[in-house]
Amino acid sequence: MKPMIRRTVLLTAAALSIGACSGNNGPTAATLDDTVATTAATTTSSTSSTTSSSTSTSSTSSTTTTTEALPIPEPPPAPHANVAVVQIGTLEIPKIGVTKNMYEGVSLTVLDSGPGHWPGTAKPGHRGNSVIAGHRTSHDRPFRNIDQLLPGDQVIFTTMEGRFVYAVTGTEVVRPNALFIIDQSDGFTATLFACHPPGSTRQRIVVHLQLTTA
Repeated sequence: MKPMIRRTVLLTAAALSIGACSGNNGPTAATLDDTVATTAATTTSSTSSTTSSSTSTSSTSSTTTTTEALPIPEPPPAPHANVAVVQIGTLEIPKIGVTKNMYEGVSLTVLDSGPGHWPGTAKPGHRGNSVIAGHRTSHDRPFRNIDQLLPGDQVIFTTMEGRFVYAVTGTEVVRPNALFIIDQSDGFTATLFACHPPGSTRQRIVVHLQLTTA
């Protein structure tokens, strides 16, 4: 797996507490600052001779190569934000028997309906890191057993663009202010996260994924 590319992200310490646990009211403020330099230019020179006039003419051509910028995660929503619930696909985790609709957003109003995609992170199947949050102890608790996932277990996203199969590469437990989990990667990765232990907002459980096939 390629290394994660860290971005300058300034969020409140409560940023990762949004919605992933029952009874949590989310963050109070957030800012995001990201600068990506993507363009490199190369210049080549060629010289041509005109035999009839015995003069030489030099010409220069410039070629610019642009690297696609990584996605920029949006700040977390305001407390009690009234966000429209819009389905963007489905999420399957065969190991733990999960098949759920997936929605855009990580506010409580969205996550109460099902797993939610963090706006501004990569879409499933795209370059970058697709970040998905979900409940563990309320509203059908889709992420209740994600602690049982092991390396190699499949997580499948289906969107209008197709079916994307990811494999678990590892699981970790982090503090609520471990903002690196929404960093974008220079590869095709995804991240599931929820509160930990179940029913508590003390920590976050994070499952890392790598795209295997589409």
